[in-house]
Amino acid sequence: MRRIRGVMPAARFPVSATLLRRLALASIIANVGIVVTGGAVRLTASGLGCPTWPRCTDESYTTTAEMGIHGVIEFGNRLLTFAVGLIALAVLVAVLLHRPRRRGLLPLAVAVFLGIPAQAVVGGITVLTNLNPWVVGLHFLASMAVIAAAYALWQRIKEPDGPTVAVVPGPLRALARITTVVSAAVLVIGTWVTGSGPHAGDHGAARNGLDPETISQVHADSVFLLIGLSVALVFAFRSVGAAGAARAALVLVAVELGQGLIGFVQYFTHLPALLVGAHMLGSCLVLLATLSVQWSTRERRPAPAPETPAEAETNAQEHPVSAAHS
Repeated sequence: MRRIRGVMPAARFPVSATLLRRLALASIIANVGIVVTGGAVRLTASGLGCPTWPRCTDESYTTTAEMGIHGVIEFGNRLLTFAVGLIALAVLVAVLLHRPRRRGLLPLAVAVFLGIPAQAVVGGITVLTNLNPWVVGLHFLASMAVIAAAYALWQRIKEPDGPTVAVVPGPLRALARITTVVSAAVLVIGTWVTGSGPHAGDHGAARNGLDPETISQVHADSVFLLIGLSVALVFAFRSVGAAGAARAALVLVAVELGQGLIGFVQYFTHLPALLVGAHMLGSCLVLLATLSVQWSTRERRPAPAPETPAEAETNAQEHPVSAAHS
């Protein structure tokens, strides 16, 4: 292929929209997976399996035989961060190679890509602070923020590039936003519950000092509020004929009930590690279901087709004043 001097060649390896969507979905799954494996580190008391950061020991970047199984688990989770980062890098490159260029995709892809090392740094701080429970909670919430950005990118890829139009009345969109805020609050309070409980990540790690029973009750009350708001959304969306939004809200209610059941069982069975891990996965699913409801309240229309020269000439003849001022 001949190159025209002074003109940049087109991308040699154009990425299809289907591949772009699949990569974005893989990024969501990978980021959820790293949350679950991070939970396994804490639940196996391997949080200080590598007692320093960014190295695993003062002399080695990798685990050593002396570190035992806890070192293998902690170092393995660190390696998974690189895998998640490579997927995010693949998404970023795919966005750059996709033709035609999509408005709004690049900032989200960059946010996900940069969010992963930022989250890893917070993870390193948790090690350097000997698993301070407040920092551990921030580490979890940082992962939630990356998952939210990855989900936004995945949804944006599926949408056209036209204007956004609400599909439900304004008050119901406001109710959906309130539900999203309460869902986020449930996640934050959940980290407080975790910080007061027995799974510290290491037998010598400190706790946050909150009374476990009291903060668990606060968490349960916030969950009840979230479920109530979500049920209200189901009926409200149905009443205005927003079938897609109603389905998304119904899925949210189902996920919340499942997550709530796991939460109650784990509380009354004294927090077995397997159920705590399932509860962490459930937190990710609640976040994704909440975001799905938020997206369902609006839709993006296709961008208007560019005006052809013939149409421009016709419009100029029919509207000479407008054409003169354009």
